[in-house]
Amino acid sequence: MSPNFLRAAVTALILAAPLPALAEGIEVHDAYARAASPIAKSGAAFMVIQNQGATEDDRLIGVASDIAQKVELHTHQDMGGGVMKMVHVEEGFEMPADGELRLERGGKHVMFMGLTRPMKQGESFDLTLTFEKAGDVTITVPVDLERKPEHGKGHMN
Repeated sequence: MSPNFLRAAVTALILAAPLPALAEGIEVHDAYARAASPIAKSGAAFMVIQNQGATEDDRLIGVASDIAQKVELHTHQDMGGGVMKMVHVEEGFEMPADGELRLERGGKHVMFMGLTRPMKQGESFDLTLTFEKAGDVTITVPVDLERKPEHGKGHMN
C-alpha cells in the first residue's frame, strides 16, 4: 500500500467518525437508533443532549425525520402493577441551563412510527431536534441494532 492511500484511508475514517452536534450551546452526544426487527414499523432514538454554557433553561419541543411517517417525543409512564405505558409528551422535555437531557431506553426517547424504510445496522439518517430557544439542530443518527440496553448510560462518547 502506498503512503498516499493510507493517508487517504485514515482521513476518511476520521471524517466519518460521529461528532457532537452543536447549535446555540446545544451539544448532542452518543446518538443511536434501533428497531426491534428488520420488518418493524416503529423504532426509537436515544442520545444525551447538553445545554452547554446556557444561562437559561430551554425545551426540546419537537423532532422530525424522513425515516418515519410520524416522529414524536415519548416517555414511559408507570401504570402500577408492573405495567409501563409509552406516552407522547406533547409539551416536550425541559433542558436545564448548563445541564443535560438523557433520552434512553425505558425512559424519554424519540419515537418513529410508520417507518418509511427499514433500520439497518450501520446505516444512518438525519433527525432534526427543535428547541424552544436554540431552534433546530439536525444530527445524523447511526442505526445500532447490537447495542445493549445499558450501553452508553452514564458515559459520554
